[in-house]
Amino acid sequence: MSQLPFDPLLLAIAAPLALAVAIALGLPKRWSVRLAYAGFAVPALMALHVWWHYSAQVPVSGYAFLTRYSTGLDGLGIGLKLGLNGISLPLFVLAGLVGLAAGLYAIQSGAERLKLYLMLLLVMQAGLMGVFASVDVFFFYFFHELALIPTFIMIGIWGGRDRNYAAMKVTLYLTLGAMLSLVGLIALYAKSGANSFDLITLREIIAARPLGQLAQNNIYALLLFGFGILVSLWPLHTWAPLGYGAAPSSAAMLHAGVLKKFGLYGLIQIALPLLPLGSAHWSHVLALLAGVGNVLVIGLVTMAQRDLKQVIGYSSVMHMGYAFLGVACYSVLGAGGVVLLMVAHGLSVALLFLLATSIHHRTHTFELTEMGGLAQKAPVLAAFFVAATFASIGLPGFANFWGELTIFVALWQFSHCLTVIAISGVVISAVYGLRAAARVFFGPPTDAFAQVAAAHPVTDLNWREKLPALILLAALLFVGFWPKSLTTPLNATLNAVYVAPAAAGK
Repeated sequence: MSQLPFDPLLLAIAAPLALAVAIALGLPKRWSVRLAYAGFAVPALMALHVWWHYSAQVPVSGYAFLTRYSTGLDGLGIGLKLGLNGISLPLFVLAGLVGLAAGLYAIQSGAERLKLYLMLLLVMQAGLMGVFASVDVFFFYFFHELALIPTFIMIGIWGGRDRNYAAMKVTLYLTLGAMLSLVGLIALYAKSGANSFDLITLREIIAARPLGQLAQNNIYALLLFGFGILVSLWPLHTWAPLGYGAAPSSAAMLHAGVLKKFGLYGLIQIALPLLPLGSAHWSHVLALLAGVGNVLVIGLVTMAQRDLKQVIGYSSVMHMGYAFLGVACYSVLGAGGVVLLMVAHGLSVALLFLLATSIHHRTHTFELTEMGGLAQKAPVLAAFFVAATFASIGLPGFANFWGELTIFVALWQFSHCLTVIAISGVVISAVYGLRAAARVFFGPPTDAFAQVAAAHPVTDLNWREKLPALILLAALLFVGFWPKSLTTPLNATLNAVYVAPAAAGK
């Protein structure tokens, strides 16, 4: 069992937040940068600690490391309750690892106004750890907003091309999604009669007195489309490629890799277990939007992109379609596949955004038509990018394979036709992924790249870039070769909280 004399979940949230406050209060730049290492390392170490000790914990109401802190709002049913179950544990670990990689990359980035940049990233990191550690639905939402606000600021200040328009569009879309999901969460609280935002209490009361069909349909719709906007469900997805294309690298890594999973996590942890009849009612609509829209249409749009960052951004939207298809299945198998894919996609897309920026530093462009032959001068960078591409496609040996395979098996039981569409997405992923790798690294150098290389000698990845990339790639391979490290606690939780829609209606 864990023998720490403090709550590791609280420390994972408080450490980056405290350092962000210290930087805001005027901590000298030298100390700000040094302490930022601790701000990103502590959450990662706490995440690995609870992962290692999770199986030895005695769960309380299905949660390990469960602790409640008074907030002065107990009369409203709001309390800071922290804990992890089999669904939140993998995503808590994901947030810690991606946060560490993004933080290390940011510290060495040499960005202008570095203190402010690191402060915002630390606030974002604290919010991400809080999202997945919160058992109270109010704080689940609060920590998401805490992590979301720095995203808008970082795009507006350090963003690239069209950053002002991208910041405005991202703000409008994500604010709309957050408001819809908030209305849905409040409606769930009010209709349940629980007088508490505590997820454990909500589950107990709704299990004893399930909501009616109409209430479930309406509340689930609010959560589905609110969370759906946040995850880039087609056709409400257009903010994502634009935002990621403009965002600075570490912000894109944290948002696409972790914060974007907030909506899917909310559906798996809250909406599906508590609203099974609503899930069944909307399942075919969701499956159609995800299968035809996200996977097929966005997959073809991704193939048409000529900007490397846009390829990664649209690819992220496409792969969220697989996750939504797993949600539509409403099964333990489908939900488990979604959680595995969230972890795998978070690691792989964060790695791809990191490597895309490393490529830009050497070619001074994101245009695929202006690259070529980079593998001759940066073979390590080429190896990392090809490995990340293989992971994104879903090749065996990487975590993505298990997530996609599990979803396909669950989807076959739901719809043969949609399964064929989903599997065709693997072929589309292979086309645009391998083509991007080939254009960047192989073949003869283009004239544009030759001129850049002549003016600025190209070097391979240095250790400041290798270390965060190694963290992400090692995690992808670890889960790829030992998926039971996540699936054992995940299956136990899913089997305990998921109820068949037919049984829920009795």
